[in-house]
Amino acid sequence: MEAKFSMSQIKLFESLSSAIIDEMNQGMNDSNLITKPKNHIIQTPGHEKNGLFFIISGKVRFYKTNSAGKEYTVCILDDGGVFGEVDSFSLGNKGTYAETLEGTTFYRMPNEQFELLITKYPELSLPFLSEISRRLRLQDELIEKLVFRDLRGKVLYFLNRLSNKFGIEEDGYLKIDIPLTHQELANMIGATREAVSLTLQELSNEGILLTSRKMIMIHIEKAMNELT
Repeated sequence: MEAKFSMSQIKLFESLSSAIIDEMNQGMNDSNLITKPKNHIIQTPGHEKNGLFFIISGKVRFYKTNSAGKEYTVCILDDGGVFGEVDSFSLGNKGTYAETLEGTTFYRMPNEQFELLITKYPELSLPFLSEISRRLRLQDELIEKLVFRDLRGKVLYFLNRLSNKFGIEEDGYLKIDIPLTHQELANMIGATREAVSLTLQELSNEGILLTSRKMIMIHIEKAMNELT
């Protein structure tokens, strides 16, 4: 494992004391370092991973399927994100599929190690409770928008969320820093590729989006005017 990696790089732990971070770092074991290629299914419903998984690099999409087999995305985590199940906490990913969007490296902390830490440092529970509350709120909002909006609204809302999390600003647009094909976007919102392609073309013609092969840019002001 690269020596420069520290648990302090995990967003969830930014507010923790150096004593807790140091103890977490000391307990790290190279055998718990995991690397998976793009489009690798990490977990399926009913077979959730035991322990906490910290994303060192890469991106992971969590999604569910409806009765017709259509996928819809629950959340996407990138560098510094954490997911998994331990005795004390579930980070809101139970009952979901988890798939890498690119080559991804994780560090796994076993349940037993985490439980010892949280017993010694009860303040460790505070960031987890805050993160669980935040994720549940965002998941509820996402599901509501993807259920009650028409396809144009779903595409624009989802792309806007991606741009807020992964966007790089360029001349009034936010470039989404995730290579996305039309099929991949369709899978994320539970639609067909053909319908999504037509919608993207429509939004592009109106100047709300700029699209090319596996690249999407969203106009900040025009998108917000339509979404509000």
